[in-house]
Amino acid sequence: MATLYSGDSIVTAITFKGRRATSVENDFLRVTVLEEGGHIAEVFDKRAGVNPLWIPHWRSIEPSTFRPDQHAHFGAGADAKLLAGIMGHNLCLDLFGGPSHEEAQAGLTVHGEASVDRYDIAESADELRLQLTLPMAQLRFSRSIRLHGQTVRIHEAVENLSATDRPLAWTQHVTLSPPFLDPATTEFRASLVRSMVSQSDPGLHAYLRPGAEFDWPLAPGSDGGEADLRRMHKTAPASGYTAHRVDPECDHAFFVAFAPQFRLAFGYIWRSADFPWLGIWEENCSRASSPWEGRTVTRGMEFGVSPFPETRREMIERNRLLGAPAYRWIAAHGRLEAEYWIASQITDAVPESFAWPGFDTKRF
Repeated sequence: MATLYSGDSIVTAITFKGRRATSVENDFLRVTVLEEGGHIAEVFDKRAGVNPLWIPHWRSIEPSTFRPDQHAHFGAGADAKLLAGIMGHNLCLDLFGGPSHEEAQAGLTVHGEASVDRYDIAESADELRLQLTLPMAQLRFSRSIRLHGQTVRIHEAVENLSATDRPLAWTQHVTLSPPFLDPATTEFRASLVRSMVSQSDPGLHAYLRPGAEFDWPLAPGSDGGEADLRRMHKTAPASGYTAHRVDPECDHAFFVAFAPQFRLAFGYIWRSADFPWLGIWEENCSRASSPWEGRTVTRGMEFGVSPFPETRREMIERNRLLGAPAYRWIAAHGRLEAEYWIASQITDAVPESFAWPGFDTKRF
């Protein structure tokens, strides 16, 4: 175990849930990043004693060790390799959703290479720096993570290594789960406007009306009533996916989840122009197949450049939805950058807005 003291933070190479990882921590937070897949596996709040992010109940393995014939319990689909190693907040690049049949045959997995490949992780200037090259997508990705008290600053860059302009999917797949997430009591707030229910349900027990458009937060239910998406559907089994346009009139967008049992508000803030969409994925003991086994309770708060998880062809042909494009262009040999923040606050009530370093969301 190697430890580096960097400013007010401590950086440590560790094993986390059986995986190679690196953590950076201060007096308030510990952030742990997996080497393979680059997932932000935990943002542990030391005051509340909880990590809001999803740690699956199944045993995690390094994606590089995944073999379909030896790990059939992860399923036989293009998501099996991803499920073998998924945790917390994973990056979807340059797919948000599944590959086409031909892409899957060529080796692409659900959400793309960035969720399963190995990252180079270095410590420098009081921050963690991650980098990898995606050989099939011909992209280079980098991410820096720096702690600022009760907040985490994350900066990302995507470089196009090819000589062609191309459409890009780029989504932060943030997934919350118990013990922080409780369908009956956890409350959510977000800077959202127009919304739409997915035409197809990601689980097996949809509780919303497929394809319905609505204004956040009241979604049309499949039973003819309305569902307030500021809370999960608390009765299991239930599942659903909704796409939400972030408020284009505001420079910055946010979501926050509040767990009263921990007095903890946890959320993200980002530039609306960088990531104009937020997808909400709910899984409440709906999927009975392995490795889910009807035991998973999660809510994904997935902000990015695309509204729905879908194939590349579907993403391009959708083009626009609810006034916003469904992907982002990256120029030949071009570079895109984005910055976002994570905040973890002790409070007695759900915040209707967040005020983080350099940002004030009170106008939402």
